Amino acid sequence: VHLVESGGGLVQAGGSLKLSCASSVSISGIYAMGWYRQAPGKQRELVAGITRGGSTNYADSVLGRFTISRDNAKNTLYLQMNSLKPEDTAVYYCVADSIFRVRTWGQGTQVTVSS
Repeated sequence: VHLVESGGGLVQAGGSLKLSCASSVSISGIYAMGWYRQAPGKQRELVAGITRGGSTNYADSVLGRFTISRDNAKNTLYLQMNSLKPEDTAVYYCVADSIFRVRTWGQGTQVTVSS
């Protein structure tokens, strides 16, 4: 599996961005996918995840502002980010877990939120 993120950029606080993660293979059979982020000087943290069955989970810090979704027909994972805050500034990574629990990471996309 090869994952390529896109959609990052610079946005003002309160704005929105939509991240995309394109997979080189069909995602319909991937056990789970998600988004992590890493801010400078901080540990990488889970932002949101979605299972093959469509169940989702979110970090408390983004609940109600971010929405994760997947389009199996396009082999793409999305993260809609609304009401962005400066503390959302980070490199965002897409991940995919196979049914054998093998994890693949994307290269990351930078999101910068200015105050």
